[in-house]
Amino acid sequence: MKNFVAMMAAVLLLSPVSAISATYNLDSAHTTIGFKVKHLMISNVSGVFEKFKGQVVADEKDITKSKVKASIDVTSINTNIPARDKHLRSGDFFDVARFPTMIFESTKVEKIGDGKLKVTGNLTLKGVTRPVVLDVTGPTPEIKSPQGVIKRGISATAVINRQDFGVSWNKKLDAGGVVISDEVQIFIDAELDRQ
Repeated sequence: MKNFVAMMAAVLLLSPVSAISATYNLDSAHTTIGFKVKHLMISNVSGVFEKFKGQVVADEKDITKSKVKASIDVTSINTNIPARDKHLRSGDFFDVARFPTMIFESTKVEKIGDGKLKVTGNLTLKGVTRPVVLDVTGPTPEIKSPQGVIKRGISATAVINRQDFGVSWNKKLDAGGVVISDEVQIFIDAELDRQ
């Protein structure tokens, strides 16, 4: 009996790492990384980035040990207006010839409620790195897809000031205000595939 108890204790001590910590990759076919910004002070214009990769390390036992890292190909910006996308890729905005990649890397993960997280990290855009906070819903419990892939889902939002990253082009309106607001809303809806 003592041998059995000792064996079970050894199993329990050795098994938690695989049971409580897992690594997931962004499923690019079922993930949207986008933004919206106020235009002419009256409406929002939205866009997405079509190429990206990212990884989440989720630690269920100690959420503060979880990590997030994502890399976004800024040249893949799409607002459904080719001329506007070309302007956004230019030096007036993202200057993709010099800065083709945007990177987010978490520095802190906190649970703030049931199914709610706050993920603080560094966002590097146009050669400038600033702290950004993502408000996250999820992750959902794991499920198995029809193809046998273990998946989870998350949604996240953040608000940044584009001027903080040197994305400063604008024009004043005759009636007051500007063509494009400085505040940019970021939204992420992601499926995560367990490695």
